[in-house]
Amino acid sequence: MTTPGPMTTPGPRDPTAGLGTGRPEQSAYMLRTAAMEAGRAYKEQLLGLLDLRPGHTALDAGCGPGTDLPALAERVGGTGWVIGVDRDAAMLAEARRRTAGLDRVELREGDLNALPVADGSVDRAKTDRVLMHVPDPAAVLARLHAAAAPGGLVGLVEPDWDTLVVDSEDLDTSRAFTRYTVTEVVRNATIGRSLARLAEQAGFTVETVCATTPVLRDAELADYTLGLGRNIERAAAAGYVTEARARRWFTGLAEGPFHASFTLVTVLARR
Repeated sequence: MTTPGPMTTPGPRDPTAGLGTGRPEQSAYMLRTAAMEAGRAYKEQLLGLLDLRPGHTALDAGCGPGTDLPALAERVGGTGWVIGVDRDAAMLAEARRRTAGLDRVELREGDLNALPVADGSVDRAKTDRVLMHVPDPAAVLARLHAAAAPGGLVGLVEPDWDTLVVDSEDLDTSRAFTRYTVTEVVRNATIGRSLARLAEQAGFTVETVCATTPVLRDAELADYTLGLGRNIERAAAAGYVTEARARRWFTGLAEGPFHASFTLVTVLARR
């Protein structure tokens, strides 16, 4: 983690300014969070569980800006193949930039419900914080099951935002922030706890379920990654907490040692 620093809060001459940082550009956000200590740790854990070997065909479903593609390519070697799929053209453009020179990486534009890969064609596959956003996680898992070769491994990582805690003397407002996040901000906010069940329902055999707890101690970084300011402001507008209380809560987070954490669930499943 970086050294704790002050959060950006509106000054007295700007009473209409929003709280905290604005919504970050998605590609930059994904790259920054992946570079955090907690991000590196769970990604290394996932890669280890997948047991990637030279010659494997590996699929990164929802590859985003290509954060993990070089690591996958390194593990499958010169005889393997890596396929990155994302529906966002801007994300794929960044992924192409990051994988320039890796001739065993192929990027394909497509929706995860209709993965542009042949059935039974991938030895290893992963999704990382993707299912929490899709309309139908079960449908995506069914498509991943079809894409995997018999005996193939699929790694799934998702947070459970219902476990998000933010330390504050005003615990009721911290709880209101989590409740708003779960109810209004993230489409499938508790997908982490459901991963194993959904994977089994899709036809996989679940081999490993583990959980990690990323801890944020830098208030400014937490504001960037969790949207503390902008989301407590929206929570106030939606009636979860009063505006004055929301502002006091957010300002108070920067005044002392900071703590926020949540549960991140990793599931390894076999076709």
